[in-house]
Amino acid sequence: MKLQRNLFIAFFRSGLLGFGGGPSAIPLVHKEVVGTFKWMNDQEFSDILALANTLPGPIATKMAGYIGYRLGGTMGMINAILATVLPTILMMLVLLTSFNQFKNNPRVQGMTGAVVPIVGVMMGTLTWEFLKKSKNGWGWKKGFLLLAGSFIVMEIFHVHPGIVVGVLLIAALVIPDKKEKMEFPINEKSESL
Repeated sequence: MKLQRNLFIAFFRSGLLGFGGGPSAIPLVHKEVVGTFKWMNDQEFSDILALANTLPGPIATKMAGYIGYRLGGTMGMINAILATVLPTILMMLVLLTSFNQFKNNPRVQGMTGAVVPIVGVMMGTLTWEFLKKSKNGWGWKKGFLLLAGSFIVMEIFHVHPGIVVGVLLIAALVIPDKKEKMEFPINEKSESL
């Protein structure tokens, strides 16, 4: 029961503070799942993020559904998705009734305009954290080449980001992982794995 409560709290806070849709909620979900509750590490979160980017639909609910199911089964999935969308539903009901009256107010326009750079900084921070982790994986050179190649494919050749992520996921599954061989002495002979 405590897990279900914590799932609800984590995704409710992310849904409540994730103004502007899915991309702004990603760093918030990361903070809750990896930082606050420590349900997974950065690598697992980035795998879930990559998978969620390949599927159609809002990313916040896809991540909530997967993480909720992984941690708490079907009930966890329903709980996390409900917690993600509930703040939006409640705020939409409240704000839509009053926003029409204030939409031309310069303060309201300034407030909505100020959100874009904040989301940009949050996404930049998350990107920097993932880049720092790439040193332990492929290394800086291969990581930078992958980043530059992905940018060129998406921006110059106009390939959809979901296709790029899907191809990279398939490549990660197909390309064998080079692991160091470990030797264990068995009956005074050295066996390698």
